[in-house]
Amino acid sequence: MKGMVEDLEQLISDFDRYLFHEGTLYESYKMLGAHPITYQGIQGVRFAVWAPNALQVSVVGDFNHWNGSSHIMKRIQHCGIWVLFIPDLHEGQLYKYEIVTCTREKIQKSDPVAFYSEVRPYTASIIHPFHSYPWKDRKWMSQRNKQNTHQQPMLIYEIHIGSWKKKDNGDFYSYRELADELIDYIVDCGYTHVECLPLMEHPYDRSWGYQVTGFYSVTSRYGAPEDFMYFVDQCHQKGIGVILDWVPLHFCKDAHGLGKFDGTPLYEPIAPERAERPNWGTYNFDFQKPEVISFLISNAMFWLDVYHIDGFRVDAVSSMIYLNHDLHGPVLLENEFGGEENLEAIAFLKKLNEVVFEKHPNVLMIAEEATAFPLVSAPTYAGGLGFNYKWNMGWTNDVLKFMKLDVGERPNHHHLLTFSFFYAFSENFVLPFSHDEVVYGKKSLLSKMPGDYWQKFANLRLLYGYFITHPGKKLLFMGSEFAQFDEWKDLTELDWNLFDFANHRQFNRYFKSINQFYKSTSCLWRLDHDFGGFEWIDPHSSKESVITFIRKGRRKGDYCIVVCNFSINVYKNYRIGAPSYGSFLEVFNSDLTIYGGSGQQNQLPISVERVPYHNQRYSMKITVPPLGMLILMKQTKKRRRGSLDG
Repeated sequence: MKGMVEDLEQLISDFDRYLFHEGTLYESYKMLGAHPITYQGIQGVRFAVWAPNALQVSVVGDFNHWNGSSHIMKRIQHCGIWVLFIPDLHEGQLYKYEIVTCTREKIQKSDPVAFYSEVRPYTASIIHPFHSYPWKDRKWMSQRNKQNTHQQPMLIYEIHIGSWKKKDNGDFYSYRELADELIDYIVDCGYTHVECLPLMEHPYDRSWGYQVTGFYSVTSRYGAPEDFMYFVDQCHQKGIGVILDWVPLHFCKDAHGLGKFDGTPLYEPIAPERAERPNWGTYNFDFQKPEVISFLISNAMFWLDVYHIDGFRVDAVSSMIYLNHDLHGPVLLENEFGGEENLEAIAFLKKLNEVVFEKHPNVLMIAEEATAFPLVSAPTYAGGLGFNYKWNMGWTNDVLKFMKLDVGERPNHHHLLTFSFFYAFSENFVLPFSHDEVVYGKKSLLSKMPGDYWQKFANLRLLYGYFITHPGKKLLFMGSEFAQFDEWKDLTELDWNLFDFANHRQFNRYFKSINQFYKSTSCLWRLDHDFGGFEWIDPHSSKESVITFIRKGRRKGDYCIVVCNFSINVYKNYRIGAPSYGSFLEVFNSDLTIYGGSGQQNQLPISVERVPYHNQRYSMKITVPPLGMLILMKQTKKRRRGSLDG
């Protein structure tokens, strides 16, 4: 079986090659890689790879005994792309590229745009044509195209697929098995989206997918590409959006990966000080090369178009936009103007978001960005980076720092609760309690809480209450929904046995109840990113450790009052300001006994008095539970009952 090289340049158009080298070929995976075709009446596979500095490139595989002399590729003139057609190959066969470098060393590399890969520790690419998957998510996709996500509820379940649940023998669940078990669980908990830690192919389990070798390969640990399509399809049919963690900053150095792909720095910068990411032992992508831009933007479009993904959480954006972020060496890097911004990476991010939103205007592009870089979630035409969301990591750090304090110390650190409102509307924020908060000795959220056993659970219910009512969309890592006691252990499954204990069952009941309440209460999310959606009643009661505020929707009268008590005291006849006259009802209370609380309630309608207070025209006296969160709403003809149990 011989490869055919005559006239193969015609199989890759001049225009596509031009766009690829210009950095604007946004479906470059259709040009590069292994594609079954019919050529000159013969069925086979066309291979194409970018390796401009190679002396020779061959296709090797199980079909030629991995012999590099059998199928030597042709280099397209004045172009760094090599191409070959091999007849009679079929789906499932293994292959790599054997590259002779400029120093005449022979190296073997996996296909950078392989659509499927061997299960680790094996590293070959697999010929895998994309058949027409029978998608049944037309309704979801149609609705997604019409919705403004900023004005919708968003509760994201962040999950590491390999350790959510494991089989009795320790094996992973497959994508299809997860579809049958995980999705119903997510729906029952009240989430709107699931966010998967990176599922692009990676060699080391404990990198959690953040050090990638196969950017176009869904990891084979859990099944084939069609199996993951089934998972996404089932999520959509049950009303759950799917977000992928995506890592366009760097890639791992494993020999079969992108590093020094043709024997020279290709996907990474030539200068070692810019190529190396020493704290992670990886190479940075070179955003100065237009071909790398084509590769990365095409990768985003690939997951959106081929797998119907609903968006990305883009990892390590701070490390992309600042040359020295996370670098601790003596040499400081500078751009051409003497600053430390990575101008090419910033241009890449802007172009990425423009291209994505032009075709998919309502997908999620969420930046994990931890600095004060301005306008991350503003459109590029307004001078922004073009994301539509940014993680509010400052809020997470401040609130967790506060919640760890003994209740007696909290009055002295009250500002940690309220500081976020100075910048809460400067970006479109997602509030994240992510995997980063519960690993490597950081303790679980429950274990971070101070006090005895009862107080730990009360504090955690209060924390989630504040989290749900604070402006911004929401993200929680798996296990949070039943108050996992240990920190995340990535080698084992979650501690499902905790459901045998009443406290954890009660917490899970609270968790599902508050999620359902959130989704059905538009004033808690309609104006998440608008100053008009929030108003302080009282941010200053540090001595009592109480804050009181209003969340507002778009319509007149669509609002609720939130009271959070971070002390262990019960406050009877506690006066708070009220914006209107009439009666209020307690519609949610984290201290109900069914949730494991002490049962301090406002069971009857609360009458408003014509007593100005807290800069409001009226006021009322309420009972505030210990370590508790209350939500009050105006009594109307439709709203007549008190505390709700979702």
